This record gives sequence, structure tokens and C-alpha cells, in this order.
Amino acid sequence: QVQLVESGGGLVQAGGSLRLSCAASGRAFSNYGMGWFRQAPGKEREFVASIPWSVGNTRYADSVKGRSTMFRDNAKNTVYLQMNSLKPEDTAVYYCGAAWRKGASARSSDYTYWGQGTQVTVSS
Repeated sequence: QVQLVESGGGLVQAGGSLRLSCAASGRAFSNYGMGWFRQAPGKEREFVASIPWSVGNTRYADSVKGRSTMFRDNAKNTVYLQMNSLKPEDTAVYYCGAAWRKGASARSSDYTYWGQGTQVTVSS
């Protein structure tokens, strides 16, 4: 069992930056592939970024590639999403998910555990 808690969201102007955090409790965090997804009002949840549990590359959606960096600190049981050059279309609730021994998956169905989400609002 893994509990996930996101933080770091907020209101920011276009062009600004935010760093989202996802803190995990429970055992064996390093054995989980982790992902960030987002959901805007009236839209389906979409993939943002993911990082594998072991070796492999981090994966990004085209919409955030080059503007975002996902990384993990297994000693702190935390994953991060650094987002730069934010745009109004980045406005959404951001969720992190955990997938047991998965690579960098873009499929929400691969993730077993989810956090409650953190709101990101980008004003123009």
C-alpha cells in the first residue's frame, strides 16, 4: 500500500515556474514507477510525465517537453515535477500515480495508487 500526497500547486502568471512534489508513504518506494497526470475542467485526465522505477529514461508529453523536468529522490520518497515557462493551458489539477515496477508509462491504467491532486492555475 502506498499513500501519495501532492503539493506545490498554486496561482502563477504565464511564463512563471512551479515545482510540484509528490510524497509517498509506505514501503519500497524505489520499486514504483511514478507518473504525473493532469485534468482540466471538462477534459479527461492526460499524461504529463513519468519516471521508471529502475533504469530508463524519463518520459514527457509533447505539450510539456522542454519546459518540464521530472525527477525522484528515493531517499526522501518523493518525486518532483519542475515546470517552467508555464502557459494558461497548463491550468489543471495535477495528480501523481505509482505503478509497481513499471517503466515510464503514459497509461493511467498502469498506475495503482493516486494522490488527491494539487491545483495549478496559470493566469494570462
